[in-house]
Amino acid sequence: MGKLTKRLEDASRSGVYRASGADEILDAVRGSRLAVARIAYGEKQALLRNVAAALRFPRWFGENWDALEDCLGDLSWSDARGHVLIVENAQAGDELGVFLDVLRSSAEYWAGRGRPFFAVFIDPTGRLALPVLHGGK
Repeated sequence: MGKLTKRLEDASRSGVYRASGADEILDAVRGSRLAVARIAYGEKQALLRNVAAALRFPRWFGENWDALEDCLGDLSWSDARGHVLIVENAQAGDELGVFLDVLRSSAEYWAGRGRPFFAVFIDPTGRLALPVLHGGK
């Protein structure tokens, strides 16, 4: 097991991060009990639908920020040991701020319950003001 795999399996390290690419993350979770979800960033409604599809939210998902937080705080339909969300093509703006707040809250919630929850924004240029997940800049 590599260092990145150990980090992603450590619930106490749960949070919102950035990385330069997705391949190393995908390799790290392969064979683990962590569920990985690739999410294409978009306008609010597209983003919410993309998250719901990637994490297989139940039909009752209301496609708003509160419903997103509710579903991310539930995940009872998943038998995964933890979750790694890979978010691609994020764009700066108010919606990103709200999305980050929801993800941080969810990571804190799951860390308190001993289940890893990571949201990793793919950011090869390092423009997002987020900590780096592993190595690199």
